[in-house]
Amino acid sequence: MTLPHRGSTEFRGVGEPGAPPASMVMLARARAEIDRLTPAEAHAEQRAGAIIVEVRTEVHRDSAPSIPGSLAIDLTVLPWRLDPDFDWAIPEADSLDRRWILICRHGCSWSLAAWNLRQMGLTRVVDVIGGFDAWKAAGLPTTDTPPDRRP
Repeated sequence: MTLPHRGSTEFRGVGEPGAPPASMVMLARARAEIDRLTPAEAHAEQRAGAIIVEVRTEVHRDSAPSIPGSLAIDLTVLPWRLDPDFDWAIPEADSLDRRWILICRHGCSWSLAAWNLRQMGLTRVVDVIGGFDAWKAAGLPTTDTPPDRRP
């Protein structure tokens, strides 16, 4: 399945006064096709073995705490690092069924990333509603130790 293009009926009205931006239409469609967790659910799944991947920008990671035990992978290389059949996949990417929890600062970037990874066959990728800001606001564990960076 592909995302709609501007001429499709799903984008009808985009660009007209009062219509949502095309990027937000695309984001809504992606979110409708992925599973989303609350910060508390994500924390519980992490404790049960799921891997949290922080896709916040380096600037945001450097200026705020991180999630203990998380990995940091740039969005630009994320598909290749999590693809178990790719030569440069990280060691944890051992199966298409691995549970990955993506989290960014506010909660938009990783929704699209999770959708893209699902299209690759990674069926258990989810994102966190509200992103890192919601994680922190929920009082969940954070650390000043940087996440395990995987370039």
